[in-house]
Amino acid sequence: MSYIIRKMTLDDLEQVIAIDQASFGLPWPVRSFQFELTDNPASRCWVTEVDGRVIAMLVAWFIVDEIHVATLATHPEFRGQGAGRKLLLHVLRSAKEEGAVKSFLEVRESNIVAINMYRSFGFVEDGRRADYYKDNGEDAILMSLASLSR
Repeated sequence: MSYIIRKMTLDDLEQVIAIDQASFGLPWPVRSFQFELTDNPASRCWVTEVDGRVIAMLVAWFIVDEIHVATLATHPEFRGQGAGRKLLLHVLRSAKEEGAVKSFLEVRESNIVAINMYRSFGFVEDGRRADYYKDNGEDAILMSLASLSR
């Protein structure tokens, strides 16, 4: 499968929102994605596309020398095929080129697939945010990648 990784545009929002809603119990409101694309200078928004269809999305914030992965999801039909992994790798490399030296994120404690993917990149667990997810009171695992030298 031939992936195209590119910056997200407003034209992608319908597909991005569909992926977000299919992936998370607390999806972002449309206005949040619009804000990230148009008004947040720290925001880095990316998509993976196959045959003109958005199949994965990632929003990250570049703050000083860190890249914070805010959300990452792959369309359910394309999970397990490497689209999310390739997108994350692209974003981490891009952030490194911009001057980021480390990365961090939060992930649901039950999202073992994501946790294992992050660990494979070298992310380590730094702590927890108790009752972080308001839909079910689940904890968030805080993870960081101390060096973007990959």
